[in-house]
Amino acid sequence: VQLQASGGGSVQPGDSLRLSCAASGLSFTTYTMGWFRQVPGKEREFVAAIRRGGGGAYHSDSVKGRFTISRDSGKNMVYLQMNSLRPEDTAVYYCAADRGLILSQLTNSAQYDYWGQGTQVTVSS
Repeated sequence: VQLQASGGGSVQPGDSLRLSCAASGLSFTTYTMGWFRQVPGKEREFVAAIRRGGGGAYHSDSVKGRFTISRDSGKNMVYLQMNSLRPEDTAVYYCAADRGLILSQLTNSAQYDYWGQGTQVTVSS
């Protein structure tokens, strides 16, 4: 299984970015996909997840209303549209995948089996 995240960059507060994650080597439609972020010295933080088979999308309170996770099963892609970016959104963003998560496990990074390499997002004026 390979997850390749891309789309990060340096932007100003209020700007938008769209992160992409290309998945290969897995039956994409049977996997829950997630986005996490991490800053140095802190634990990896849940950002958003989208369940397999149209089971719904979930976002952390800190990004709700600004970020949107989506998936394109025809392309084996998962996206994170990030609007109204803030300096506190600065982090390395990782995509992750797992087959067997229940709702209560979605926000726990330890539950995900596969991870991408991360893409840096920097929000600064």
